[in-house]
Amino acid sequence: MAASGYVNRTFRKFDEVQSRRNVSGTEAAQFILQQSGIHDVDVQKISGDLTDNYNGQTKILSLSDATADSTSVAAIGVAAHECGHAVQDQTNYWPMRLRTAIVPLANIGSTISFPMILIGVLLSWNHTLITLGIFAFSLALLFQLVTLPVEFNASRRAISILAAGGILSADEVPMVRQVLTAAALTYVAAALSTFLQLLRLIILFGGNRDDN
Repeated sequence: MAASGYVNRTFRKFDEVQSRRNVSGTEAAQFILQQSGIHDVDVQKISGDLTDNYNGQTKILSLSDATADSTSVAAIGVAAHECGHAVQDQTNYWPMRLRTAIVPLANIGSTISFPMILIGVLLSWNHTLITLGIFAFSLALLFQLVTLPVEFNASRRAISILAAGGILSADEVPMVRQVLTAAALTYVAAALSTFLQLLRLIILFGGNRDDN
């Protein structure tokens, strides 16, 4: 919650700073894709606030209402970050490929972990089911850990592209860095939260609970 609040405050702060070149998030994204030699990715506007994302399967870069039409420094930074993912996709950035491969396993693990643990407890502390449930939940943590380098790398690519492409002035680039750093903290917080949940499950159910 703290990380989410921080990123929202930071975005709002720099969303009030209009870029000197008056470029919108959509225009920035289209320019970056073109400069990066990416011609098979479509840019579309979607509803929501900070719901921006890149879908490598459909080759669609979606920008939220708060980003697509805005000419603020924050909007351009967010758009550039999503373009960073498109560049990763084009260059076969292996952590991104790994994350994509893990998604189905992480979703299944998150879905079945708690039911398996609960059933194991109800069946007189069946340690096999409980252990399998904890292992299934650990797949969610693995996904979160793999996500970290993907997001940090996308932000680095975004900052580099913006600095070299002339979309933002030299004094505006540090503002974008603050926005993207704040956004990265939400992924760190998510990974930490998942780790603590896994640790809690291990402490509560991972030991020997047989009554003597």
